[in-house]
Amino acid sequence: MLKPTLASLLALTFAVAVSGCSKEPAAPTAAAPETPAASMPAAEPHPTPAAPTEAVDLSGIAKADGGKTIAEVFAEKDQLAGQPVVFRGKVVKTNPNIMGKNWLHVRDGSGAEGANDLTVTTGGTTVPNVGDTVLVKGTVVLNKDFGMGYQYDVIVEDAEVTVEAAGM
Repeated sequence: MLKPTLASLLALTFAVAVSGCSKEPAAPTAAAPETPAASMPAAEPHPTPAAPTEAVDLSGIAKADGGKTIAEVFAEKDQLAGQPVVFRGKVVKTNPNIMGKNWLHVRDGSGAEGANDLTVTTGGTTVPNVGDTVLVKGTVVLNKDFGMGYQYDVIVEDAEVTVEAAGM
């Protein structure tokens, strides 16, 4: 009984965090009696997660030594399941600290729509910026379902992500 409830709670937390929030405060509906919480300063609203950007230039990204392209990871996903993989690409979207992980979308210019954007999870406190070229080393996981509609046919989890100098 506890596992489904916990899973639902985690999925709901993830969905709320990914969806962002409005920066507009909610309009008061009626005068309510003042509570101790009402006298506290308002918390700064958190930013809406970044949407994938098409403005990131994906030209000139070299394949990682001994690694794969993102198109190859999708094409060889069944053979790569549970295996470590290395690839290079540019960050096109970031969502930091959701469910204790940082979430990145990485592209390298390879692959057709639906097989050109690889989701990567990382730990730690450093999150690359959109547009950074990164070298990713992580484990390929298939058919990952976080609930609330967040399903990934292919995802690279617990990756080590290294931001590379421009021109790599």
